[in-house]
Amino acid sequence: MPILEKFAYLFFPKFFNLKNILISKLIENWKVCCLFIFSMMLSILLQAQSLSDIQNLKVDNLSDAQLEQLIKRAEANGLTTNQLVALAREKGMPASEANKLGQRITDLRMSGQTNSTSGKMEGGRNLMDQEIDLFDSLRKSDPYYDLTPTQKKIFGFKLFHNRQLNFSPSLNLPTPLSYIVGSGDQLLIDVYGASQQSYDLTVTPEGRIFVPNVGPVQVGGASIEAATGRIKNSLGRIYSGLNGANPNTFLQVRLGNIRSIKVSMVGELTKPGTYTLPSFATVFNALYAAGGPNENGAFRNIQVYRNSKLVAAVDIYEFLSKGDQSANILLQDNDVIIVPPLQARVEITGPVRREGLFEVKPNEALMDLFVYTGGFTAQAYKDRVTVRRIENNQRKVLDVSETDFNTFTPKDGDEILVGEALDRFSNRVQVTGSVNRPGEFALGESGLTIKQLIEKAEGLRPEAFTNRATLYRTSDDLTLAAVPLNLKGIIEGTAEDIILKNEDLLFVPSRYDIQEEYYVKISGEVNLPGTYPYASSMTVGDLILRAGGLLESATNSSIEIARRVRDQQSGKIAEITNLTIDPNLQLSAEEANMPLSPFDHVFIRRSPGFEKEQLVTVRGEVRYPGEFVISSSNERISDVIKRAGGLSNFAYPKGANLIRRTIYYEEKSEEEIREQRLKEIRDNLDPKLNRNTNEAEQILFERIEKKLVQIDEEKKKVRSQLFKVSVPTDSISIDSALNASRYKQQDLVGIDLEYIMQHPGSEADLILYEGDILQIPKQLQTVRMVGEVLLPTTTRFIGGKSLKDYISKAGGFTENARKTKAYVIYANGDAAQTRSFLGLKNYPSIEPGAEIVVPRKPIKERMSAASWIGIASSLATLGILVERLIN
Repeated sequence: MPILEKFAYLFFPKFFNLKNILISKLIENWKVCCLFIFSMMLSILLQAQSLSDIQNLKVDNLSDAQLEQLIKRAEANGLTTNQLVALAREKGMPASEANKLGQRITDLRMSGQTNSTSGKMEGGRNLMDQEIDLFDSLRKSDPYYDLTPTQKKIFGFKLFHNRQLNFSPSLNLPTPLSYIVGSGDQLLIDVYGASQQSYDLTVTPEGRIFVPNVGPVQVGGASIEAATGRIKNSLGRIYSGLNGANPNTFLQVRLGNIRSIKVSMVGELTKPGTYTLPSFATVFNALYAAGGPNENGAFRNIQVYRNSKLVAAVDIYEFLSKGDQSANILLQDNDVIIVPPLQARVEITGPVRREGLFEVKPNEALMDLFVYTGGFTAQAYKDRVTVRRIENNQRKVLDVSETDFNTFTPKDGDEILVGEALDRFSNRVQVTGSVNRPGEFALGESGLTIKQLIEKAEGLRPEAFTNRATLYRTSDDLTLAAVPLNLKGIIEGTAEDIILKNEDLLFVPSRYDIQEEYYVKISGEVNLPGTYPYASSMTVGDLILRAGGLLESATNSSIEIARRVRDQQSGKIAEITNLTIDPNLQLSAEEANMPLSPFDHVFIRRSPGFEKEQLVTVRGEVRYPGEFVISSSNERISDVIKRAGGLSNFAYPKGANLIRRTIYYEEKSEEEIREQRLKEIRDNLDPKLNRNTNEAEQILFERIEKKLVQIDEEKKKVRSQLFKVSVPTDSISIDSALNASRYKQQDLVGIDLEYIMQHPGSEADLILYEGDILQIPKQLQTVRMVGEVLLPTTTRFIGGKSLKDYISKAGGFTENARKTKAYVIYANGDAAQTRSFLGLKNYPSIEPGAEIVVPRKPIKERMSAASWIGIASSLATLGILVERLIN
């Protein structure tokens, strides 16, 4: 036993025994392990092998289904699309084929996403599940998903691969008279008339049927019509009424169960072989069963042999173009269908109804071939086509004119290119701008002038700028030239008219297009301040009416008008004028003599004597609590207390406090206050929420509703123009707690109400502002302890007790308490801290309603081992340096 194993056995016997057990288990299951490993390696090798030959792929020969398998195989190996294309290039695939591969994969994915009806993929599903859904949707949308691009281009190839098309023979048809009876057919013979009889007979392998009381009748190899005559002659022996000039008994022969026949399908087929088909099957039925001709198979010379003789030659193009099925004969047992290789195939591209690869017969002309394409489209250039041909081991180009379409014979491998008509006009002129009917007009053989073109456009619009127009002309070298025109002179006949040429474009400008839009602006005390369009002879009163009228707070005098200054030499920026209008907006002579000019800015000032009501609130122990309007600008706390009836018998003046708005208080704007009042009026007039209203109230309700809708539209416009502005932060704003305290909208102001009531008008008696809230509590009898105490609680107030006495009622300080920083918040909002002098602590006094706060000691971070090591190394280095300096 090796030394390490002896050591393990001595000190770790259990571990050693466990090792032996594991080894024995592995030996017992080595076959299973080897098989599993072998299967995994085999699957990896198979996948790697499937991707190792990627350099030999011909992308055009891959169907969408094969490409799908390649994508899934690559993803199973952890390869993305880009990595798959890169791998193909590394393996030696030409760059052109690699680009085709990437484009085919992209098109496959995009077509799957476009045709997918499932919308977004569910969250949490892996990429493989998404790809399966993508390809499933593609299969459902494309009936030719399994075909390669080349196969899709072959005319007639899709016929035998269309999942919606079925060539199965119908078995519910009347029995054809030409049907050849064979072994295994079931003949149903009905005798009716003077005699009634039915026979159900099966044709024997010798071609006979055995008729009861008659004997055998030879019918094999005969048509239904001939077999019926033979049976009639045989049955005439026992049914005399069948024969004669005036028969009274009649005979009908029909097929029962259809026999099966075997047909051999050989040659260039997708699935050649021997097929068992119903005896009603035709050539097309057999071709469909065999998947049709393959890429190299002929579609125009499919041969049917019977008893080693050619009985039919089928041209599928005749069926596709004309619906001719004359060669689509019924098959018989042991028929052979041969699809020979095609002899000649050409490709037609361009603006034809059906592009693709077409098989041509010998001596077939180009015009015959165009029948299979469906003809030219409207965009096609029909005078000439270009033919690319391989001749004498090199390529050449042939021009085939329209007169040679009936005589030119295509050859195998020809590429027939149909050109497109030129994207240009031969007799077009255009007019745009300020005319009544702009657009395109025909340039007749007799010619057209500027004046005639305007007449065709039904004249100029009133705002047309006739001093000058521009004629844009296309030169012979297709460069653009501009010809200035005196349009007014041409129309009046004082200037020479110009004869137009092909592709001329006349532009008639509007005078509004060449000048700035005129506007006027109004600000201040109006209902709808803003910018409005300028109108000639507009006055200040007209603009006020457009802005919704004056507010109650507006003054009709000292209206200021700011006007642009056009004299740059004077140094003035704006010309200021003042105007007084009638309070009832009646037009005065002064206003009429001072019309507005474009770009004027009108300012409506607030009336000096107007003040909106300002409210303060008194809460708590007064006789009449509630809201009070400030009566004068110097009204104080004592004045409002008197208006509230004075303090009640239960009031605690020492605990009174004042809540005041800070500079950060978000006060509602005048527009918001006005909107809120309108909404309150509307809600009180709403007949759905209140009593029935009379006509006057209904009109008022509708008017207010209309104003509120207009306000909402204005707010939407403002919101769409707002953008976020980044506010620079300072060190304080980083701390969330300090930030919340800094930007508070209201603060608690400590007051001494006892002193205020005894000394009204003193400095302690503060002047009130709008939004102030004065709170007078009831008589307080408790003291609260919070912070770093063992039991934060509230206890009753006991006169003469110190802060430490109350702390002891809360269980005392905690270990983390910062005793020297304990402070007291009094009921009125004031605070007092603990003071220390020469080690002696002076705790603040306690009053009813006070709150004792014991803060926590700051947390000190301990130095890590790395920090201590750094300090030690620094000290050692310093010591060595000092020693060397001393030496």
